[in-house]
Amino acid sequence: MNNLVHYSSEDNYAIITIKNGKVNAISHEVIAEINECLDKALEDEKVVILTGQPGILSGGYDLKVMTQSLDAAKELVSKGSELSHRLLSFPLPVIVACSGHAVAKGAFLLLSADYRLGIDGDFKIGLNEVMIGMTMHNAGIAIAKNKLTSVYLDRSVNNAEMYSPKDAVAAGFIDKTVPQEHLLPTAIKVAQMFGQLNLKAHAATKLKVRKEFLENLQLSIDLDKKEELSFSKK
Repeated sequence: MNNLVHYSSEDNYAIITIKNGKVNAISHEVIAEINECLDKALEDEKVVILTGQPGILSGGYDLKVMTQSLDAAKELVSKGSELSHRLLSFPLPVIVACSGHAVAKGAFLLLSADYRLGIDGDFKIGLNEVMIGMTMHNAGIAIAKNKLTSVYLDRSVNNAEMYSPKDAVAAGFIDKTVPQEHLLPTAIKVAQMFGQLNLKAHAATKLKVRKEFLENLQLSIDLDKKEELSFSKK
């Protein structure tokens, strides 16, 4: 591991922390390390708390890769979609403690969790793909449809509207906001609550509830691999 993602095992939970530069960019290496951490959490049978650095969960995919070529961008987006699929079907509860801004793939991480906490403050949360000229990929649309409230879906996906943490609750990106100093303590309390669940029943029920969605998401990921990723210039 390149130590872009840190794993800390506690009582009944594990904290996975993304630490990759100023914007916590989601790169191939970050995705690989998150997957390694998820493997470890599964081995340890720990509820997962995924978080970022102070002020930011993630600003999205690594721009160095996204601007390298369309094929390079497509490969990274595909791996990111597969990570979302894994999080959404993960046998153990997944909590995202959003430590600030969550943009593009950062926001999709929120949409890929079982429970999402945000913090009060001047932070932006949302999907800016259309704003930067990227036609939203099929998997992204599927994930957004699954979590966002219907009145906010078009505003978020088609119009690239960004939200404050408070408005992100109404939109469906996060479940609850707390003061910054309460973020991890609250996430830990939620993890302890989830730890009281029968985790086998949780895993089986999650897959039943999300069966149709997960099948559609996999079809969308496969379709994205066949289609060209589209970027437009103004």
